[in-house]
Amino acid sequence: MSITGAGPQAGARRRDRTHYLYLAVIAAVVAGIVVGLAAPGFAVELKPIGTGFVNLIKMMISPVIFCTIVLGIGSVTKAAKVGKVGGLALGYFLTMSTVALGIGLAVGNLLEPGSGLHLTQALAKAGHAQATAGAAQSTTDFLLGMIPTTLLSALTEGKVLQTLLVALLTGFALQAMGPAGAPVLRGIGHIQRLVFRVMSMIMWLAPVGAFGAMAAVVGATGVSALKSLAVIMIGFYVTCALFVVVVLGLLLRLVAGVNVFSLLRYLGREFLLILSTSSSESALPRLIAKMEHLGVSRPVVGITVPTGYSFNLDGTAIYLTMASIFISEAMDKPMSLGEQLSLLVFMVIASKGAAGVTGAGLATLAGGLQSHKPALVDGVGLIVGIDRFMSEARALTNFAGNAVATVLIGHWTGELDRERARRVLAGEVPFDERTLVDDHAPAPETAPSAGSPLDGVPAQSGAPSAESAAA
Repeated sequence: MSITGAGPQAGARRRDRTHYLYLAVIAAVVAGIVVGLAAPGFAVELKPIGTGFVNLIKMMISPVIFCTIVLGIGSVTKAAKVGKVGGLALGYFLTMSTVALGIGLAVGNLLEPGSGLHLTQALAKAGHAQATAGAAQSTTDFLLGMIPTTLLSALTEGKVLQTLLVALLTGFALQAMGPAGAPVLRGIGHIQRLVFRVMSMIMWLAPVGAFGAMAAVVGATGVSALKSLAVIMIGFYVTCALFVVVVLGLLLRLVAGVNVFSLLRYLGREFLLILSTSSSESALPRLIAKMEHLGVSRPVVGITVPTGYSFNLDGTAIYLTMASIFISEAMDKPMSLGEQLSLLVFMVIASKGAAGVTGAGLATLAGGLQSHKPALVDGVGLIVGIDRFMSEARALTNFAGNAVATVLIGHWTGELDRERARRVLAGEVPFDERTLVDDHAPAPETAPSAGSPLDGVPAQSGAPSAESAAA
């Protein structure tokens, strides 16, 4: 993994060895399934391997978010732009969550996935265990939980919303300092490069982590346990796919003129990483880097992506809808439309801030049922065995929703370089997998200049900085 001694001339033709890395991830997932079926007892013992890899990724989340947001806000001369982007993002997230809820509600009532199933004593106990583990937070607890104990604890406790708050305050403070804050911004820029380089090193462990996680879950559940639940699994996956392709795809094409399949292909490696870890959080640093490379301005990316990970939960909304209907029917306690709406709105609100965490959807479902309709909480045990597989679809849908949201908000705010986006999606400007850092955007000045004195480095990134002059 040493850097090949090629100079800037060879940058454009550098061999992308990460191609083999992601082929190895696919092979590892298949191997994990085989081991899980052949030796379930041994496979379950491999769970710590997958957990360790996800923990390594999570270790980097707070530094990535902090650096990205501080650099994004600190480089904007007008604070009004940050408020505009944030308000637009939250309005869009609320609208799309409502649409996702409606789609999940319609499909769930159409399929009636829980008809004919009955609880067993073991499943009831599993449901109670999940309910106590996922006790619902009150609104007050949620709001107070956004405030860290100290300024630095936000970077060490791994809580996204706390990191977001501290980064926003730091970014606005540096913005208010003017030229005096420029050295600090440059320093944070160097730290961001370091953080992304560490991330690229961790990614080489992805095949090992994917193998351990997949072997453990298949070993624990087996195949027979999944057969009776195939309807809700397939229905959920199809619903998520239709939501991304039809709803998000149509919106992206009509508003920004971008083909959703081109965007999904561009983010293919991130989807593969999410598929192997079942956590969208594992791909957050790469989404930030790739959205900037695509041509969305740093302030828009720095605000939209981290906020979306807490508030733009399209996949989770669909999951909560279908799972609730499934449980109520499986327990022969169907809910009226009014009961469905009140319960699901409550759970979507309660799920804010839990995106990207493996199993958060199940905990939210159990906690919501416990606090809002306790008679159904035992039914959570029905889907414990397949939640790991459904969490992959949740994570993939949440991730796709955040990627689309970033492009749309960049378009609406005039912060999307459309020509660059076209070239990137066409493969003409490849993403630098070695550094995960893109230098095409103009540094800390908002007014575009014809020639930046920093144009010496971008040859390494494969993105000519001259394109930023057109933004």
